[in-house]
Amino acid sequence: MTDPSDPDPQFPDPARGASPFRAAERAPTLVGAMLSRRSVRAFRPDPVPRRTIESILALASRAPSGSNIQPWKVYAVSGAPLQALVQAMLALAEGGQADDLQPAYQYYPRQWREPYLGRRRKVGWDLYGLVGIAKGDRARTAAQHARNYRFFDAPVGLIFTVDRDMEQGAWLDYGMFLQNVMLAARAYGLDTCPQAAIAYVYPAVHQVLGIPETETLVCGIALGVACAEAPENGLVTAREPVAGFSQFIGFAP
Repeated sequence: MTDPSDPDPQFPDPARGASPFRAAERAPTLVGAMLSRRSVRAFRPDPVPRRTIESILALASRAPSGSNIQPWKVYAVSGAPLQALVQAMLALAEGGQADDLQPAYQYYPRQWREPYLGRRRKVGWDLYGLVGIAKGDRARTAAQHARNYRFFDAPVGLIFTVDRDMEQGAWLDYGMFLQNVMLAARAYGLDTCPQAAIAYVYPAVHQVLGIPETETLVCGIALGVACAEAPENGLVTAREPVAGFSQFIGFAP
C-alpha cells in the first residue's frame, strides 16, 4: 500500500496548514468513499502513521457545527498504550455481556420496537452466520462482542469525547464529524468500525487515558487496513429504500 504520509505537493497535508481541498484531486470520489465505507471487524496489523491520522482528523474537522463551536475531542491510541487500554477494557467487561454494564449515556432505545428491532436482529444474525456462531451459543456470541474491546485488532483506536455540559445540538454536530472521519479514512485507503460498545467500558478508558470526568465518552473507532480474508468483513448491511423513509412534498410526480 502506498504510504499517504509521504510528502507530496499534489496531496497537501491539512494537518500542517495546507488546504485540504486539493486532496480531492487524488482521493476516491465522494460517492465511492460513501459506498465503500463499512464497519470492518478484522484488521491487518499494518501501522498507520501519525501524520496520516492528523490529516484525516483535519479533513474531518471541516464538519459543520452550530456557531462553529467544534465540540469534538479525540484521543488517538496505538502501540503499547493501545494494548494497555485493550487489557483494561477487557478486564472491566470480563464475566458478562457489555449490555450488563452501565454505558456513559443511553445510546439505544430503552424499549425496542419495530422496525428497529428487526433491523438489529438481522445485522446480528448476518454477522454471526458469517463467523459460524449458532443461535443460542452465548459463549461465542460474548467472545465476538468482546472483540470490540480489542478494536478488532486494528493498529489504531480512536476515542471520542464531548464536554458534559454540551447539549443535544453538539451531539448532532458530532455525528457529522464522525462521518467525516470515516469518509476521510477511505480517501487514505483505510477502513474503520464505529464502536458504541466502547461507551460501556468508559471507566477503564477514562482511567488509562487520563480523560477528565468533565468529558463524556461518545464512542470509539477502530482504524486500519481491513483483513480481506476475514469472513466477517464480507458483511453487507441492508438499507431501507428512499421511499421507505422519505416524503416528497410539492414536487411534480
